[in-house]
Amino acid sequence: MTGEWIRFAVSCGLLILGAGFMVAAVFGVNRFHHALNRMHAAAMGDTLGLLFIILGTILMRGFSMDSLKLAMVVIFFWIASPVCSHMISRLEAMTDESLGEITVLEKNNGVRVEEPEKEKSGGKPSKKKKQKKGGRER
Repeated sequence: MTGEWIRFAVSCGLLILGAGFMVAAVFGVNRFHHALNRMHAAAMGDTLGLLFIILGTILMRGFSMDSLKLAMVVIFFWIASPVCSHMISRLEAMTDESLGEITVLEKNNGVRVEEPEKEKSGGKPSKKKKQKKGGRER
């Protein structure tokens, strides 16, 4: 009797964890601006969410032929999902012209460092202003 309650509690925990991953994926898809970031959030949320939900269902149902079928669904999804994600990312890379414009953050405590702009006359880089931190110049 106690073992059944423990199994039920663990399976409910797995179901809640899987639903949490799927909800987090929804927020990730809505929050990110670039298609590749959205795709990553959706793929990770679906993969982990489906895994935990099906593991919870297998544990709740018990180990039988039904649980074997559910495990086959997880295996099929894990094979098909990376292939679909790869095809979508290749399509995005081929069609998006602004994909190469990525902002790089240096190791300067997260301060954005951009390349110096070339002046119109002479082709020399313009002088950068010193960055201030807490009112002091560095």
